[in-house]
Amino acid sequence: MIGRMRWQLPIRRVAISGPSMLPTLCPGEWWVARSGTPRIGDIVLLRDPELLERWLVKRIIRRSGTGWWVTGDNAEASRDSRDFGPVERELIFGPLWWRYRPRLRRHVFD
Repeated sequence: MIGRMRWQLPIRRVAISGPSMLPTLCPGEWWVARSGTPRIGDIVLLRDPELLERWLVKRIIRRSGTGWWVTGDNAEASRDSRDFGPVERELIFGPLWWRYRPRLRRHVFD
């Protein structure tokens, strides 16, 4: 008997829209995320554990029990594992792989 298969594209386009990953990722950048196994240090695309239709981009910091601890690089502007705890593997799509827009990085200054 063949079980029910869940199909998903191996890549997804990602628009960075908030300041939680500054200075690493800037609002207005477009990235491609590829499905795959997360590793510590990766910046990944994941579903928000509290609002599943929302996607987040965070950095994996450590393994925590049955999940992964994720944080934004800009701690003061990030909603992350400090708010919702470890993230189950099933909610992590995979790492960001390639920035395709803008071609040149704009610097953010206060």
